Amino acid sequence: MIATVRSVNTGPLAPVEGLRRPSGIRKHPVERIEVRDPGPKRGGLGSGVVGDAIYSRKHHGGATQAVYAVAREELDWWGRELGRDLADGMFGENLTTSGIDVDAAEVGELWRVGLTLLEVCGPRVPCATFAKHMAEPRWVRRFSDRGRTGAYLAVREAGVLERDDPIEVVHRPAHGLTVPMFFRAWMGDRELAEVFVSARVLAEAEHEWLASRL
Repeated sequence: MIATVRSVNTGPLAPVEGLRRPSGIRKHPVERIEVRDPGPKRGGLGSGVVGDAIYSRKHHGGATQAVYAVAREELDWWGRELGRDLADGMFGENLTTSGIDVDAAEVGELWRVGLTLLEVCGPRVPCATFAKHMAEPRWVRRFSDRGRTGAYLAVREAGVLERDDPIEVVHRPAHGLTVPMFFRAWMGDRELAEVFVSARVLAEAEHEWLASRL
């Protein structure tokens, strides 16, 4: 199967039931999106997707969380598990992919997507906003136990992304350190955290945070 972009998704700030603050987590498919490097998390442009809303820039956005990708196959797995249809964009992702195992990607992997170049940086860590949005019991725990979070991407070469754009893995570091492994390290697996810190494969901010946990 050829790996492609199934859907590109954005969303404005909107209320989420059970939260006092608005959120941009409600994404919906659009014709195309423009992606660029948004700069640092604090003081930068926020999302790497032009026009996409981020409320809390303390925890979201910035260069290493510029674009969020989730595999359609993973949404389908959860749809069967939850007994409900999950639309493209339901997890708040900017890219819903098809034919590529997003959660098998290694940290530092490069994807040529259409005319853009994106770098796999790390996992999505579930939060209260995600839980309220999904409205499923024990959602954070269930999503974490599954451990297939999709991947945050950095924008190395900016451009426009559209539905059906091909996705080509043009570089794989071959260190074997995948996004789910990074997620487990982030969530408290000390042995894996030591591996990531020793390998120095993470961006500076993530490397320093993980090192501080040790």
